[in-house]
Amino acid sequence: MTETLPPLLLIGCGKMGGAMLAGWRERGLGETIIVDPFASAPIAGATLLRDPAEIPPGFAPAAVILATKPQEAPATLPAYARFGGGAVFVSIMAGKTVGFMQGLLGAGAAVVRAMPNTPAAVRQGFTVAFAGPGVSAAQRRLADTLLAATGEVDWVDQEGLLDPVTAVSGGGPAYVFLLAELLEAAAVEQGIPAELARRMARATVAGSGALLAASPEDAAQLRKNVTSPKGTTERALAVLMAEAAWPRAISEAIAAATARSRELAG
Repeated sequence: MTETLPPLLLIGCGKMGGAMLAGWRERGLGETIIVDPFASAPIAGATLLRDPAEIPPGFAPAAVILATKPQEAPATLPAYARFGGGAVFVSIMAGKTVGFMQGLLGAGAAVVRAMPNTPAAVRQGFTVAFAGPGVSAAQRRLADTLLAATGEVDWVDQEGLLDPVTAVSGGGPAYVFLLAELLEAAAVEQGIPAELARRMARATVAGSGALLAASPEDAAQLRKNVTSPKGTTERALAVLMAEAAWPRAISEAIAAATARSRELAG
């Protein structure tokens, strides 16, 4: 049985904001206002506004979800500081620290930082969150409920860990999609028809992910299970696992993304 969520204010309803909203709708959406000047059509179950000045004076959200672009934060956030007396601010903006947001929302603002990822669109997301100072136990529970509507949630006690989290799980779907893209291209190079190559690459990546999720074995063991001695997979892995290949490339890629997340702190 679903329970109606408390009043919510969603700032930005792009891909991630929209995915979260869809998850909340399944949980039992209560009074919800969305502020998004770029939304092109009415949004079912919520009131869509173009400007924060249009928010009714009596509206008192339990949570304000900040789903705007990080670069827009300085111009966007101050308009919502008035809700800091009772609402918890749940930010999914990459890089922007609790201290940065409190500088715009007020020093006493209760801020939860969270980094979801795009599988949230199919309720298979993974979100890591951090509760800033002043976030009450009830506010943390509410934030957990809102984030869990799109998949699994875990919490960290060190805010700095959200930078590598952003690099690994936040950007991770893009790396997996790149793998599917490259498998497809390589299959075509070997003479496989394009449509078959596409279906084969997508099904292989999706099926492998499902097996990984369902299996009690770790990823390394699952890899070994596929690799017959002196077989074709072993020959391919000799190329991919060479020091100058995937091990170094993945390490450098995650380091670069982590550094960029820290740069976005502002």
